[in-house]
Amino acid sequence: MKAVQIVTPEDLRVIDVEKPVTDEKNNVLVRMTAAGICGSDVGIYHGTNAAATYPRIIGHEMVGVVEEINGDGKGLQVGSRVIVNQVTSCGHCYPCSLGRGNVCDDLKVRGVHIDGGYREYICVPAEDCYVLPDSLSDQDAVMIEPTTIAIQSCTRAQLGEDDMLLLYGYGALGSSILRIARQLCPYIIVADVVDSKLEAAKAAGAKYTINAQTEDFQAKVKEYTHGRGSTVSIDAACVKDSLMMLLQATGNAGRVITMGFSTAGTEVNQFLITSKELDVRGSRLQNKMFGKAIEMINQGKLDLTGAVSHTFPLTEAQKAFDFVDTHDPSIRKVVLTFDF
Repeated sequence: MKAVQIVTPEDLRVIDVEKPVTDEKNNVLVRMTAAGICGSDVGIYHGTNAAATYPRIIGHEMVGVVEEINGDGKGLQVGSRVIVNQVTSCGHCYPCSLGRGNVCDDLKVRGVHIDGGYREYICVPAEDCYVLPDSLSDQDAVMIEPTTIAIQSCTRAQLGEDDMLLLYGYGALGSSILRIARQLCPYIIVADVVDSKLEAAKAAGAKYTINAQTEDFQAKVKEYTHGRGSTVSIDAACVKDSLMMLLQATGNAGRVITMGFSTAGTEVNQFLITSKELDVRGSRLQNKMFGKAIEMINQGKLDLTGAVSHTFPLTEAQKAFDFVDTHDPSIRKVVLTFDF
């Protein structure tokens, strides 16, 4: 079967590998139908994702159809359309004992530490498969995974209806976060450096927008938060200066959520954190949020249609990654398909 492997950074190859066989643990065979290209996949390709190991079959936004079940299918049936949880955890370490398997001491992420979904078939445990709503196409269903990341970040932020949220960055991650945040908090400020993205954020429910490149970022945050600063700030840009900007913009007793994975140095001011008694929290992956995302879709609270802008067959993965690297403004979500 065909698979896409990053052998070393900048070395992407379409290779032939053996079709996997189910066993007692990985007891469900899934035939892949769609797999999204995420910023972290691009980071693995370019060698900027510090968590990745090589060589690696990447891909963690994984949608497919159940082809075989070995033993207990946990309610699955052959033919079930599913999305696959990318997180694997041990279940018994300290984080797992706290119910935080997404930061398990022995965490393995499909497509990062172990092989992922850019291949025609994958074997996984039944409990890692979530049945898709009939209303959602396979390609649109890819967006469930980034939605779980957004749910995780809002959960870590303890976002509530009385908060004033500052969301910095309105790319794929930021738009997913806004989609969830607007259901929890009506007062949302979105900052970016691209006017078209800010227009899209306003149309999607942001109360205010700030162009951080052409406007006085800190002054605008003060203006839009009645002089006190945001109560919650989420960094969905994850660039060199963004964390410091949010530490400055967040008011006393606020929460700052960082989601970046760069190992490059960034400036942090201890006085800002201590004097305001800020909570600075990481948000990584998701912690069993697939069920919640699917429940929201089934309840009509979440619409994931229309987010996919471009598709490429798996065998043209290099072309797809090259296109993503152009940063063409028409790009929203790029998906690899398996109908080649």
